[in-house]
Amino acid sequence: MAMSLNGGNGNGRGFGSRRYAGSGSLSEINVTPFVDVVLVLLVIFMLTAHVMQFGLEVDVPKTRAVKDTAQELPVVSIPKTGDIYLNGKPIQLVNLKQEITQKFGGKVKGVYVMADRDTIWDPIAQVTAELGAAGFQVNMVTQPEDTSKRR
Repeated sequence: MAMSLNGGNGNGRGFGSRRYAGSGSLSEINVTPFVDVVLVLLVIFMLTAHVMQFGLEVDVPKTRAVKDTAQELPVVSIPKTGDIYLNGKPIQLVNLKQEITQKFGGKVKGVYVMADRDTIWDPIAQVTAELGAAGFQVNMVTQPEDTSKRR
């Protein structure tokens, strides 16, 4: 940026003279780099705002509360330790089919499997495979929807 301190414009005419095109130096800000930076930032913000609106939607199963049934159903529970329980009593995986048919009779078609959130997948997979091979329909138990938090 250049400035003249003597009051003239470089043509020797002195103080108060008019400037002519092409003579002297002007002290103006060059806005071209500023506009370039602003346009680049605008493009970056437009692209990132478009990407941030997209996400992965997952529809998780919702359940509703059902009244208690008078019939006792087979429920296999697997806590985070990996042990297997049939209606609260410990059981071995190899004896699962025999215990279900002995306790509930041959008319049981479905077995409910309830596992802790922190349980590793291996015991769950073994139980569901064993129940499927035994001819039972495997039903997974989910957490009921909490209706008091919605309001």
